[in-house]
Amino acid sequence: MYRTHTCGCLRAGNVNETVTLAGWVQKVRNLGAMTFIDLRDRYGLTQITVEEHSPAEVREAAARVGREWVLRVTGRVVEREAKNPKMPTGDIEVVAERIEVLNEAQTPPFTIEENSDGGDDLRMKYRYLDLRRPPLQRNLILRHKMAQEIRRFLDAEGFLEIETPYLIKSTPEGARDFVVPSRMNPNQFYALPQSPQTLKQLLMVAGYDRYFQIVRCFRDEDLRADRQPEFTQIDCEMSFVEQEDVLEIFERWAKHMFREVLGVEFNEPLRRMPWIEAMEKYGSDKPDLRFGMEFADLTDLAKGHGFSVFDDAEYITGFAATGCATYTRKQIDALTEFVKRPQVGAKGLIWIRVEEGAVKSSIDKFFSPEEVRALAARCGAKAGDMVLILCGKKFKALTQLCALRLEVAQQLGLRDPKKFAPLWVVDFPMFEWDDETQRFYAMHHPFTSPKPEDVQYLKSDPGRVRANAYDFVCNGTELGGGSIRIHDQQLQAQIFECLGFTPEAAEEQFGFLMNAFKYGAPPHGGLAFGFDRLCSLFGGSDSIRDYIAFPKNNAGRDVMLDAPSAIAPAQLDELCLDLRKPEA
Repeated sequence: MYRTHTCGCLRAGNVNETVTLAGWVQKVRNLGAMTFIDLRDRYGLTQITVEEHSPAEVREAAARVGREWVLRVTGRVVEREAKNPKMPTGDIEVVAERIEVLNEAQTPPFTIEENSDGGDDLRMKYRYLDLRRPPLQRNLILRHKMAQEIRRFLDAEGFLEIETPYLIKSTPEGARDFVVPSRMNPNQFYALPQSPQTLKQLLMVAGYDRYFQIVRCFRDEDLRADRQPEFTQIDCEMSFVEQEDVLEIFERWAKHMFREVLGVEFNEPLRRMPWIEAMEKYGSDKPDLRFGMEFADLTDLAKGHGFSVFDDAEYITGFAATGCATYTRKQIDALTEFVKRPQVGAKGLIWIRVEEGAVKSSIDKFFSPEEVRALAARCGAKAGDMVLILCGKKFKALTQLCALRLEVAQQLGLRDPKKFAPLWVVDFPMFEWDDETQRFYAMHHPFTSPKPEDVQYLKSDPGRVRANAYDFVCNGTELGGGSIRIHDQQLQAQIFECLGFTPEAAEEQFGFLMNAFKYGAPPHGGLAFGFDRLCSLFGGSDSIRDYIAFPKNNAGRDVMLDAPSAIAPAQLDELCLDLRKPEA
């Protein structure tokens, strides 16, 4: 056998045993009379010792090995004289009696250690080397444990894990599809699923009343730290349920995951926050509740004082930045520049410094001290705080202030990755209006059911209709979301009409689902959690790439495989495809 033990399991109780280890050379320290080799595998690291009186062939092998060589070492476990309490195997070492070189290795392009000297691009190119590093190993082990815990919980709740196809029909709405040409059906294309949405609804029609799948999904959209063109969802659907049934079981699931994986207990029911409250208090439908600094509507107090910036604004809002009254003019200017950045888009920043018995602001010329105090009081400001105010179109100003709130919290060290504040956001708008195309779009997807009491407004006032939808949010990140689905054919047709689909277009795109509903669709609903995001949250990272074995870079490229890439002309001919240069 190649090994009797792994490189992370030997302890003081193994002293005097003869063992065989196999792994990669982490480091070699040649001290003349003695040579120390740190041998590593995914389980840990063990120090191998080659002594002055070791067999000649062992000393010769130890003299030639380098970093990342693959070795098999047989030797005797002894107690270390200089113990290393930072290593699980730090009480022992293995005195080599035989060293076999299984494979030599070139010097790697970066150090394969806890903290590497390789940049992102280099480590992505040599991802198979980066994956040897302990942080990446811990991340993938965490991902594995979480997947097992998910399956364990859902199986106990009666869910069936059912696979759905990757080659499906392209449908509109949402992000762009990745399309796959069909050789057997010339000039026709499959799409890779953005999610198994319609398929899991068909499973409900088929009578499989509790379904789940840890499934790959694909979206052709611009990337950032928490997005990849291919990602993994924990996809779930249930029949004969209302919203409360779904929230109850998946709130228990979330608490189970926090408890079993992180040892974090949530004994109280999670907060349920309506969408409009989340927007007005935090400027986001995924609010970060690890700290306060809630927004206040200042419109009625701020208008009518001759300050045109406020008088001309639709909405004026602000918050008290905790303990920031000591901010210097330079720091305030930096915050002003922050909100003026194109990513935020505000024109400027109004501030009020609240001190013991006095207030000072950038609008003293237009407001009396009493009026400034009233604005600060509305925001809940105390002595030592600084009120920060933005104005403009309502939801634009709220979104801009959200970016500022998060920036201030980051500066104050309030976004602790080891602290968790989960909640449900509910009562979303059913539709969102797009000025450019002059039409409504589904805020979630076209199969989301409206609140029963709001169905009456579908024709007269679609913007007033609320969705029977819900998102699971933690630490300012949307981890999952879902809805109660439409199971009534007539209601589904009404929604398609609101979204601008003609009956013919709806039939062409979704006829398979609408036809299925003719055969007895049960009331059903579900949700999906972003598995990559959940892993990064539990692991304390901002990037999901650290929890995916072979991710793409920000341009959607796999720099290790050099994909996407051109294909041979013969393949194009088989697929009946011609290429053209993109327009400049």
